[in-house]
Amino acid sequence: MPDGRQLADRVLDAVNAHDLDRLSACYDRHAVLATPLGVCEGREQIARYWESLFKGFADIAMTVWNRVECADPGFSEWTMTGTHTGSFALPDDGVAGASGRRITVRGCGACHAKNGLVVAHRDYFDLLELYSQIGFSLVPD
Repeated sequence: MPDGRQLADRVLDAVNAHDLDRLSACYDRHAVLATPLGVCEGREQIARYWESLFKGFADIAMTVWNRVECADPGFSEWTMTGTHTGSFALPDDGVAGASGRRITVRGCGACHAKNGLVVAHRDYFDLLELYSQIGFSLVPD
């Protein structure tokens, strides 16, 4: 049965493959994903989160540059890169249209496992860094 470390690697591999079916299969049906973009509860919401990132950044990739070798949680530090080629949700429930801009955002994540599935997944990254790279400002014009 996979532990948190193995599941974290599977999640990152599925993200890089843009494979929603493989991603969904990593998560328990009651799993929780918490990110600076919001909290997703349950496998279906989590799949929609990843799907929205794939639509907003068609070439999104997560490059791991550090893995903590412990069973649980599986902890990774990574760099997320991509091109803003589609719609992306903003904090005020608005949507940022495709800017064509490249992003490079450093972050980290932790995956907790139970019974061979991810039950809790937390990703941390600087949301302001992401928004500024796609041309969104938190200061009104």
